[in-house]
Amino acid sequence: MNAYPEDIPARPQEKHSGRPGALISLALATAAIAAMMFIGVYFALTAQAPGPEQPVSFSHHVHAAVKGISCYVCHEGAQDTARAGMPPLQTCMLCHEHIIITHPQVLRVRQAHAASRPIAWERVTNLPEYVQFNHQAHLRRGVDCSRCHGDVKSMDRVFMPWDLKMGFCVQCHRDNNATIDCMVCHH
Repeated sequence: MNAYPEDIPARPQEKHSGRPGALISLALATAAIAAMMFIGVYFALTAQAPGPEQPVSFSHHVHAAVKGISCYVCHEGAQDTARAGMPPLQTCMLCHEHIIITHPQVLRVRQAHAASRPIAWERVTNLPEYVQFNHQAHLRRGVDCSRCHGDVKSMDRVFMPWDLKMGFCVQCHRDNNATIDCMVCHH
């Protein structure tokens, strides 16, 4: 028996119940991939390079975070003077006279100390000569070191996460109701 198309009974309309779910899944997967790509590009563009290479490899992360040593143990000048300064080798030797004395980097410090030869550290923070920044004044007012220096505890080689330009300082002073009188910082 030959059936012509008009003789074939019409099939009932099928509902494509799986199709909207598949489209939603595809849209969500596409959005997730796009978000991951955006985050990856964002972090690649905003990632900070480590700070300058130092003559002796020194990890602030190990000393400040892992060992829990306060900033003021090494940078004691920050509490008592305008400048925090670099610690003298004698400060390093307070611990490394007895602790991990055979580590190659500690040996370099010990040798420099024994020869009374200072280590020529590379500066990470360098303000212009016409700027007078007083660490002691800021610490007395409860400003945490990380406000200007970033999360040093997470850094092996310290870097500045932002430029310490006048706008940075003025905004902080405004945010904290501190003076913005020019002569406070520019003598």
